[in-house]
Amino acid sequence: QVQLVESGGRLVQAGGSLRLSCAASGGTFSNLAMGWFRQAPGKEREFVSVITWSGSNTYYADSVKDRFTISRDNAKNTVYLQMNSLKPEDTAVYYCAAAIALYGVRNPRSYNYWGQGTQVTVSS
Repeated sequence: QVQLVESGGRLVQAGGSLRLSCAASGGTFSNLAMGWFRQAPGKEREFVSVITWSGSNTYYADSVKDRFTISRDNAKNTVYLQMNSLKPEDTAVYYCAAAIALYGVRNPRSYNYWGQGTQVTVSS
């Protein structure tokens, strides 16, 4: 069983930056594709970004492209989400997710394991 623990969320002003981390344990990290999703109050969980097993491929939602960067360190069993130029509409709980087989990067049901989430609040 894989456990995922997110950290790094906090209150930040618009235009600021944050780096989220997700530490994995209980599995072979390099065998997992790692993604980030977010969920704002009253909205469905939405895809943010994903990185493949070796880190050679990354995908982003259009709303975060060119502002967010996903990366992973397989030696540390950790995936990161660097968020720049934050906007109030980025406010959400951000979830880390892991997939054994990635057949639909934007579909939450493609992911086998989830963290508890970390709150990101962007003030205007």
